[in-house]
Amino acid sequence: MLVHALIREDGTVGADELYTVANALGMSDQQVRLCVRRLVAEGRFTHEGRGRKAELHATAGTTRALAPNADFLRHAFRQDAGSAPWDGVWHLAAFAVPESARAARDTLRETLVRLGGAPLQGGLYVCANPWEPYVEEAAHRLGAHGALTLLTTTDLRRGDTREPAELARRLWPLQEIADRYHRLSRIARPRLARLTGPGGLPSSALLTIAVELAAELTRAMEPDPLLPPQLLPQPWPGTRAREHIARCWAALYERDRGEARPALFRLYADITREAAGRVTR
Repeated sequence: MLVHALIREDGTVGADELYTVANALGMSDQQVRLCVRRLVAEGRFTHEGRGRKAELHATAGTTRALAPNADFLRHAFRQDAGSAPWDGVWHLAAFAVPESARAARDTLRETLVRLGGAPLQGGLYVCANPWEPYVEEAAHRLGAHGALTLLTTTDLRRGDTREPAELARRLWPLQEIADRYHRLSRIARPRLARLTGPGGLPSSALLTIAVELAAELTRAMEPDPLLPPQLLPQPWPGTRAREHIARCWAALYERDRGEARPALFRLYADITREAAGRVTR
């Protein structure tokens, strides 16, 4: 998360910034070196130079991997603004991958959960959002597309339960997800106060705040199926937490005028501006 949060708009990460922010977050230089080695070995980055003068370059695969996260964040803000109402359709995915391809089967199962799916029974998952392009992309990548079945329904029942909000409460751990958003708000509020206060902040402080916010936003949103507001208890803490985050990112973007700002500054600022524009219209 630290390395990804510091990727600049040109796809590079400066080692000096990386070590400085890592130290501010209580990480040792050895931890950073081990992380960089692993990322390079996994083909996610290439590495040039030595020590704090080195520079990491994100590979095309790493850059592409950040795009779905942006898609999901945009969708969350659309939901918060009331511009993505639920159409009452449940989206289902079923698969039957043989034991001989256990790794692909396990990865596909994990991917469905990460995309917001909940298990109904063995090999059958449900989502409240149109997830088909993401599911098919994952199945193709894993060589399991032929074992995948996709369908939709407006009549979903589990036992005697068919009311949509009650189904959502039974299928997803909503309280755990809500608790993560409460934590995100608690972390965002004091940082927002620093960012909007009268005092100046050095670049290293801005980067540190950016990483802290990005890490906590990821912690909150990764397990979130982004259920439509109609299926959630109200008021939903995710809406308030994302409002805090939006204000933080806008302040971060305004304060940092450097040419080598992290791509997250622009990406998140653009997403939050889009959301603000929809609200004002």
